[in-house]
Amino acid sequence: MSTHINFIPINIAIVTISDTRIFDNDKSGDVLEDRVFKSNHKIISRDIVKDNFEEIYELFSNLINNEKIDVIISTGGTGLTGRDITPEVMKKLFEKTIDGFGEMFRWLSYSKIGTSSLQSRALAGVSNGTYIFCLPGSPSACRDGWDQILIHQLDIRHKPCNFVEIMPRLQEHKLSRKKN
Repeated sequence: MSTHINFIPINIAIVTISDTRIFDNDKSGDVLEDRVFKSNHKIISRDIVKDNFEEIYELFSNLINNEKIDVIISTGGTGLTGRDITPEVMKKLFEKTIDGFGEMFRWLSYSKIGTSSLQSRALAGVSNGTYIFCLPGSPSACRDGWDQILIHQLDIRHKPCNFVEIMPRLQEHKLSRKKN
């Protein structure tokens, strides 16, 4: 971490995707909220949405189009059951995927849960200049995703590179289309 660069807080939305969670029992959302807050980033919104394609799509579309939000972190819906549809929704929303996020998450999970890490479909991507990170629904997975990946990549002081330093360039493709 570079001490010559000033920390830049980013604006984050937290979303829990679940048919069974409410704010009173949303332990995974609580983990993410606590970690984001302690990292001195700003929480712009926290939502819970049912495992329903249209509802998830609508919520994420609204968050992606909110200019105040830089990053969306979700928990839930990344497994293999019939109700787990987060990756399918995100495939409709992503302009670009960040394949290494899911790969790294599963690699880190392997040290804790062995081959069961194959059941995770954690993923990440970019849409409308907004980063989206989708973690599994367990508090442990949220701790691992934040503590081992996101805390570093969402800190501009992390070197050799990080997601924050390229945020201003995420929509360059739209600028180049306007010039043509």
